[in-house]
Amino acid sequence: MNKSQRFLAVYSGILTAVFAVTVLAGATKARKNAFEEIDVQRINVVEPDGTLRMIISDKTRFPGIILKGKEYPHPNRRTAGVLFFDDESTENGGLIFGGSKDKDGKVSSGGHLSFDRYHQDQVFSIDAGENGAQRSSALVVTDRPDWPIDDLVLLLTRIRGVPADQQKVELSKFQANHESSQQRLYLGRSVDRSVSLKLKDPEGRDRIVIEVAPDGSPSIRMLDQNGKEIGRLPG
Repeated sequence: MNKSQRFLAVYSGILTAVFAVTVLAGATKARKNAFEEIDVQRINVVEPDGTLRMIISDKTRFPGIILKGKEYPHPNRRTAGVLFFDDESTENGGLIFGGSKDKDGKVSSGGHLSFDRYHQDQVFSIDAGENGAQRSSALVVTDRPDWPIDDLVLLLTRIRGVPADQQKVELSKFQANHESSQQRLYLGRSVDRSVSLKLKDPEGRDRIVIEVAPDGSPSIRMLDQNGKEIGRLPG
């Protein structure tokens, strides 16, 4: 091999080594924050400006109700899961789940995925649960009113700790002056083992019910606004 060939061979070897070192160094740098496994009780996902967008948490550190970044107590949420937040750090949906068996062997479990209307409660939800021998699962669509749920949260915070009778009075006053929510669609399995699709009017009344009863018999029923049957298949 002449000098020029030896030079090219050495030069090529050096370039190959440099390229290999560069690639390996880049790969190592790119993976410096990678973990094979991590144990954590809660993760807060935020935008660069600190706006809260998602929380992943165990049951112990699961938050209350968060509206525009401010947290308020939740009356009955004791579970693990994921919460979603809108561009204003207000809760707008989530996924919660749990399950256990008590000392007597009774099983209870459940899961819930929902998406909320802006500053209101859930308008679409998927639920599954069991309590002993009773099991149910459903997809539900709900109409929510125009008033902001902030009003109800602030009321519950204000009456927290007062006597139960006084709480009932305050809640009754609130409900009398605020439009209520109405379920519009239900598709699911009930605890009696029947399955049904229920289409409801704006007042939440069943108007068309397609059902397979626990004994396996099918039916399609049409109802008036008073719940009276006005048509049925089979006739």
